[in-house]
Amino acid sequence: MSTILCGIRIAAVQAACLAAVVFQACVLAEEPQDRRGGLEAVLNLLGKAIARFDADKDGNLSAQERDTLVESLRDAMGEKAGARVADLLKKADADSDGTLTAAEWKAFEAAAAQKAGKTAAAKTTCMVPMSDGAKLATDVYLPEGEGPFPVLLARTPYGKGQGAAGAAPLLAAGIAGVVQDMRGRFDSEGENVPFIGCGWGKYKDGAETVAWIRKQPWCNGKVATWGTSAGGITQNLMAGAAPEGLVAQYIQVAAASMYHHASYVGGAFRKCQVEGWTKANEFGSSIMSTGSVRPYYDDAWRQMDSTTKFSVMNVPAVHLGGWFDTFSQGTIDAFVGRQHFGAEGSKGMQKLVMGPWDHGGWRNRTVGDLRFPGNGIPKAYSLERWIEHHLKGVDNGIMKEPAVTYYVMGDSSDSTAPGNQWRFADDWPVPSTPTEYFFAAGGGLSKDKPIDESIREYTFDPADPCPTIGGCNLTIPRGPRNQNPVESRKDVLVFTTPVLDEPVEVTGRVWAKIRIGSTAVDTDLSVRLCDVYPDGKSYLMAEGMLRLRCRESFEKPVLLTPGAFVDASVDCWSTSIVFNRGHRIRVTVASGNFPRFDVNPGTGKPWESGGEAVKQTNRIVCGGGGASRVVLPVVAQGGRK
Repeated sequence: MSTILCGIRIAAVQAACLAAVVFQACVLAEEPQDRRGGLEAVLNLLGKAIARFDADKDGNLSAQERDTLVESLRDAMGEKAGARVADLLKKADADSDGTLTAAEWKAFEAAAAQKAGKTAAAKTTCMVPMSDGAKLATDVYLPEGEGPFPVLLARTPYGKGQGAAGAAPLLAAGIAGVVQDMRGRFDSEGENVPFIGCGWGKYKDGAETVAWIRKQPWCNGKVATWGTSAGGITQNLMAGAAPEGLVAQYIQVAAASMYHHASYVGGAFRKCQVEGWTKANEFGSSIMSTGSVRPYYDDAWRQMDSTTKFSVMNVPAVHLGGWFDTFSQGTIDAFVGRQHFGAEGSKGMQKLVMGPWDHGGWRNRTVGDLRFPGNGIPKAYSLERWIEHHLKGVDNGIMKEPAVTYYVMGDSSDSTAPGNQWRFADDWPVPSTPTEYFFAAGGGLSKDKPIDESIREYTFDPADPCPTIGGCNLTIPRGPRNQNPVESRKDVLVFTTPVLDEPVEVTGRVWAKIRIGSTAVDTDLSVRLCDVYPDGKSYLMAEGMLRLRCRESFEKPVLLTPGAFVDASVDCWSTSIVFNRGHRIRVTVASGNFPRFDVNPGTGKPWESGGEAVKQTNRIVCGGGGASRVVLPVVAQGGRK
């Protein structure tokens, strides 16, 4: 793989990540009341995007450069997001000549800010001191009246100015809003390292901020938190510090472990996500910044793993995630851990909402190549209802709602197909039967285990890795996309059931159990579970990755003995899908998924562009005593509605 190609891909990833942040700010700025702070965040981030996409660095955005920016955002966040930004850029181009000059952009910024300022909410900015002396920039929005008030806190790495967009509804409800720049971000002091001050370690910024809020005369002692993505991750870490006075959390699309859910999956480095996000947001170096730094789970990663602190967590929380979200399993793990192993106040007090969404995709009806009906966030589990109960003390019945609501996906082209509906449960996982579907040498996939052992073989070339097409991504196109281009490659093994006579519901965690031998000391197993429609298109519904040197432990690698076979379990995370009558279930096995993951060079060492790499001829056992298979959690039709 050429250095030029790598550079182009990395640049595209960074651009898409920045565009995604712009879109997040756009969403926050949409509220009809109190737009100034949100609009300022949008314009600031869009200005950065314009500079990033100004390829010739002439200070202007040509028509071609503008189209590239819009297309990157459209790929990353969908048609609606691209249209929003395209409209803003068109309005800013005052003479409509197709080129957005620096002067036109500055004039547009000034005019928009002046117009929005007429409805801006009053705020006070405080520099809140932490125990190490660093001061964190914090905006406070107070309702009218004497007070004191309950408080909703959000901590963000994207700029506290976004908070003004949602302040007015809070103030009208008699709730104070507090929005804080995380340590080292924007107007806050300290090291600019992702999440360094969010947990229970050297810095305890989240917990200390809650303590500061509770000491203010305008606070009645009750503090809840909310946030999306990074704003959810910081909540998970804060909960591990168990701050006094925290009464509830509303956590959307967030990792619970920065190693297992965000930076690595199955020991493989999430290259495009980590490098793209940290570089696009101009963070300082950290253990997250590159796959060659701390590639194994150690004490440093444990300090960023909230799943180790369930026993001290003591507040109720809503955990909202999506089947195609980049942190989907993290949302589920956080719910299960707190619900079953949390302290008093946490155990039995959690809610889980899992929809057919990618990262933040509940705003869009289409995800990837498919369109699922009725996929908005159920109103019974809304943020407004959650904080009304926990901050205002209103007995609105939300704690009596079932602990779990999840969307069962189905054939998106058939309105009469089973699935495509919300279901409710008292716990997770829901009852299911682990059902083995065995790989056959001829490419079949069946519950009947082949008696005779046979081998399927392919060769993985690090110079030509199998590409990523959709899936649980952050900075590149995501969701259930057609895998036909991948399935036609020589380095991909395809196993498919016959056409289904009856629907098959799969709800829960999916595992692949594979017996493999390799000519190299290390290789990867990339497994994809697909729903094959009658027209032959194969849509990705769940996927997993395992770096074979991490098959026994994520702490201490164990290399392969070339030629020897080993048994490997590949965690494909969780899903809920009814494979409809007339469809087929498909599993593919490969050793690459780039740029979602870094490339395995086959040497037992981290991948480096231009570094040593070897081809890996891998042999998969089908049938016999070591039969490779996928284990699907099959649910009887007619689940609780």
